[in-house]
Amino acid sequence: MAQEIESNELLDKLPAHLRQFIKPQNYDEYTSINHAVWRYVMRKNITYLSEVAHSSYLNGLKRTGISIDAIPSMYGMNRILKEIGWAAVAVDGFIPPNAFMEFQAYNVLVIASDIRQLENIEYTPAPDIIHEGAGHAPIIANPDYAEYLRRFGKIGCKAISSKKDYDMYEAIRLLSILKEAPGTPQEKIDEAERKVEELQQIGGELSEMAQIRNLHWWTVEYGLIGTPENPKIYGAGLLSSIGESKWCMTDEVEKLPYSADTAFKDFDITKPQPQLYVTPDFAYLSQVLEEFANTMALRKGGHKGLAKLIESENLGTIELSTGLQISGVFSRMIKNEDNEVIFFQTKGPTALSFREKEIIGHGIQAHQDGFSSPIGKLKGINLAIENMGPRDLKAYNFYDGKRIEFEFESGITVEGLNVTGMRSISGELMIIQFVDCTVKYKDEFLFKPEWGTFDMAVGKEIVSAFSGAADYTSFDLVNHVSSTKTIKVEKDSGQIELESLYQNIRDIREEKSISRDALNKIFSTLKSNHPNDWLLSVEILELLHNNDLDPALKVAVIDHLEDVKIRRPKVAHLIKDGVSILDHDLIKN
Repeated sequence: MAQEIESNELLDKLPAHLRQFIKPQNYDEYTSINHAVWRYVMRKNITYLSEVAHSSYLNGLKRTGISIDAIPSMYGMNRILKEIGWAAVAVDGFIPPNAFMEFQAYNVLVIASDIRQLENIEYTPAPDIIHEGAGHAPIIANPDYAEYLRRFGKIGCKAISSKKDYDMYEAIRLLSILKEAPGTPQEKIDEAERKVEELQQIGGELSEMAQIRNLHWWTVEYGLIGTPENPKIYGAGLLSSIGESKWCMTDEVEKLPYSADTAFKDFDITKPQPQLYVTPDFAYLSQVLEEFANTMALRKGGHKGLAKLIESENLGTIELSTGLQISGVFSRMIKNEDNEVIFFQTKGPTALSFREKEIIGHGIQAHQDGFSSPIGKLKGINLAIENMGPRDLKAYNFYDGKRIEFEFESGITVEGLNVTGMRSISGELMIIQFVDCTVKYKDEFLFKPEWGTFDMAVGKEIVSAFSGAADYTSFDLVNHVSSTKTIKVEKDSGQIELESLYQNIRDIREEKSISRDALNKIFSTLKSNHPNDWLLSVEILELLHNNDLDPALKVAVIDHLEDVKIRRPKVAHLIKDGVSILDHDLIKN
């Protein structure tokens, strides 16, 4: 039975284009095996991470109240996270990077509510509730880190993507889904991995989104804190991977000081990382983030910023020196000999805004077929148009209701009937409207009278360029349809029986009604019908060990686990680690 989406005050403030990614957690769809996987990872993490994780992690586990024995519910997480100013939502696997970061900007933790298969208990490339709930959530209880995460989201969601980024997102999403779907043919996984590798090998300059995604990976996901000689773990990818959390602390993994240069260090999601980066403290993360943000088109604008938007072929925004913001899909620019933008153009629906609010009368209905305008200073006039008051305009023959003609320093000419002008709250002229207007550059007509009303944007230069709309309500952004969906596999009778056995052990543990006969019956069925399963035998051994029951049955379980280790050497270390948690050397080395 599907659950309703649990909400709180923060979630109620989310815009519709983010809410489209939220789905119910559907808690009752978690199986007893899923809960056993969660429990194994958490018990092992608590045992091991207490030695190598930053102190904020264990403190955060206590503060957020995340259970060791059962997968957390979104309702419980939201109730507790609310106390530290955050919330959590469930989503279906990977979501677009801009959306993921925008959630963070709203202090909302995105949690992929699926959980990894038992076969992928050590690591999965797919986001899951172990990674998000057990990895991210505890650390955000640290105020410095929580502010870094929020600020990262605020800046990161404005990063401009390339077409390769969109292709890479879909390729990684597909790969993660296939790897987590039971029974996926290996050739399909190999094909998906080849696609990811092909995209990774495509050369060219890294987009802003690719760079900031790298920063996110080397901090939020795979970050270390302290010194290269004595690091502690804080990255969620490491905290949630019982394999990499141990391996990363060995000398085989190079530890390097963290800096903004890591924006240019790519990663491979399908393999363990050969090097990791160490920040001295959480405050330094914010310092590096600001250093990187100063290189972004968001703060630099100019022709390079506009070029990034044109190359992305997606919705973006430029802001002029007057504060006027133009949002649309940018298709063209003209530059002068100094590489200054003197003309820009969008195609399709375009909206004009000021301070992230759409200007009345200048939404996509008014500019359905695009928007274009020259920008810069007028020829022979020292005073910029935006700084002209009513008297200045009259002095230069800018009269409403009069035909006027003027030339920009770039050589672009404008001639038409001046209808009206629009000023910002600070008094700067932002838009001048003309009818019967001709705009020309050299021998090219940039606008003709028969094209309708010409709204000229006023501004000396582009001061900012960023991904998305200035006012998200200007566009219908509730249209996300990924080409891939997570795969739900039909269960056979064997799987149903195995889940029932796991549930029986879970009930026995929770009810504290330990029965030797019940344990013996469950183990006999497990050994006969599911000889390759190992985790349930570890849980049975735990009950026998903790309650000092039936030495003969205990030996039988140990012998069975030894047999599984021989037949399945890839899980031998998992069995050993599971038993070692009992603080008793029951399994031979």
